[in-house]
Amino acid sequence: MIQESADREGFARDWHLVHYGSRAVGGAGLIMFEATAVESRGRIMERDLGIWDDRHVAGLARIVSFCQAQGAKVGIQLAHAGRKAWSRSNGVGPEEAVAPSPIPFDEGWPAPHALEPGEIEDLVRTFAVAAQRALAAGFDVVELHGAHGYLVNQFLSPLTNRREDAYGGDLNGRLRFPLAVVAAVREIWRGKPLFMRVSATDYAPGGIDLPQMVEIARHLKAAGIDLIDVSSGGTLTVAPAAWRGYQIPYAATIRREADVLTAAVGLITKPETAEEVIRNGRADLVVLGRELLRQPYWPLHAARELGVEVPWPAQYERARRY
Repeated sequence: MIQESADREGFARDWHLVHYGSRAVGGAGLIMFEATAVESRGRIMERDLGIWDDRHVAGLARIVSFCQAQGAKVGIQLAHAGRKAWSRSNGVGPEEAVAPSPIPFDEGWPAPHALEPGEIEDLVRTFAVAAQRALAAGFDVVELHGAHGYLVNQFLSPLTNRREDAYGGDLNGRLRFPLAVVAAVREIWRGKPLFMRVSATDYAPGGIDLPQMVEIARHLKAAGIDLIDVSSGGTLTVAPAAWRGYQIPYAATIRREADVLTAAVGLITKPETAEEVIRNGRADLVVLGRELLRQPYWPLHAARELGVEVPWPAQYERARRY
């Protein structure tokens, strides 16, 4: 969940140490750092975390080390916002946004720069170098952000990719950039879990739908992705109706039909819901966002509700027992 709390050069601050550290103390098994920009023009918002500079590593490593010392595994989302970036595309930022095609995100947004093939190759290397920095910072997991209408998603969706070269056209063409990113990052991230977050549907005619995403997931698995983190929407400004657990069926379908590990997300708030998803094999991981913003110690309370004994931090033991 983006915190928009870095400084203007993308450096982590004390807020991030307390924010992520609290979830580690609260019993989260895996903490995923927010969408972290692989280059400055790829920030979603001005104060996003960055991993585009070697100098970012030390601040990230400090937080990772603390969270791991509490027993949590720690991941990072490597992200590039493409046409949705905090940039001149929305009239306020310092840099020109880029995208597969020069299609504005919304009314009032100028058209982004359509990437040339050589620039696309440069971006593949940019993701790989970011993964190298994540390795240096000690992260356990890398997740490539391919959802919510950001750059990787923009290449995948026919609504935003109108290219007529090797990076566009049919599904194989639209997959060319995402698969190149996966391959480049996998080369760096050897023997460690590599996830990708996807949007299972664009919620719009002519866009990605669930059957297409099943086929995309098959390609991602073959390229080296270990788990698909299944969200939805974001390519357009269309907001779908949402209810508790509304995206779980997407994760279940992709898991079953693409034979790949999945994570279920989307307004999951109740321990019994999370338990049911895992117990019935609808997904392999349950991911909480908003609920962990509200309740940093949700995992400890959830375990108690489900009748499972888990260790609490020694400093908090008196609160667990009495």
